[in-house]
Amino acid sequence: MSTVPTITLNNGVTIPQLGFGVFQIEPENTKQAVLDALEIGYRHIDTAQMYGNEAEVGEAVAASGIPRDEIFVTSKLNNGFHDPADAAKAIDESLEKLGFETLDLFLIHWPMPAVGDYLETWKALERMASEGKSRAIGVSNFSTAHLQRLAEAGTTTPAVNQVEVHPYFVQDEIRAYGAEHGIAIEAWSPIAQGKVLDDAALGAVAEATGKSTAQVTLRWHVQRGDIIFPKSVTKERVQENFDIFDFELTANQMDEVSGLDQGADGRQGPDPDEMNMIPS
Repeated sequence: MSTVPTITLNNGVTIPQLGFGVFQIEPENTKQAVLDALEIGYRHIDTAQMYGNEAEVGEAVAASGIPRDEIFVTSKLNNGFHDPADAAKAIDESLEKLGFETLDLFLIHWPMPAVGDYLETWKALERMASEGKSRAIGVSNFSTAHLQRLAEAGTTTPAVNQVEVHPYFVQDEIRAYGAEHGIAIEAWSPIAQGKVLDDAALGAVAEATGKSTAQVTLRWHVQRGDIIFPKSVTKERVQENFDIFDFELTANQMDEVSGLDQGADGRQGPDPDEMNMIPS
């Protein structure tokens, strides 16, 4: 079994750098997918209230036979619960669905600046952490301006910022801010929703390393210091995504992958400043 490296967050909590994401996995398929991932060796699961599969993640963790404290589980606050009172209730509901007393990491999923005051929502998460409901708290899809507002208010520095990152959208600015302020970067959509898999330049690196384009891309993330959690319901692909610690990209290969950046044009998901939907 490969040894997954860990990253120490700014509050001393350690997180496996490679995890398993359950975004867009239907609830009826989630338990088995997570059990497969845990069998392969993953010890980091990323879910969210918005995904609708927290209960199944909790069932898989319980059924795995692996001690709870050996599995790092993240969830995220849904967009309709930014009011501090609603956030407090939502956090308790996540814990109940998962069957946990404590989460390892809980995030604000989107800043939603046109809908509510994410600063007050962040303070609700601070209270949650002080009550022992999560070992660490962080944000997702926050820009540098959003993070700067939290810092100017004197709040707890987020442990992580989970943002879209992949070779077509390298996010150097947000990563630099994170490095300066001790905020770890988690990369969602690390293979650009599959868009990079047919990239000729990545294919050439894959051929040179004897690995797949997905493995090259995930390895690029790891060497940059990103925390990643690729998603698949195919056990063979879940295994492939795990097998990225027996090779290393050269500096030139790292530069080749980074050189695929398209700036904002490479973004696959919503712009955080324009994301104002409140999913049901």
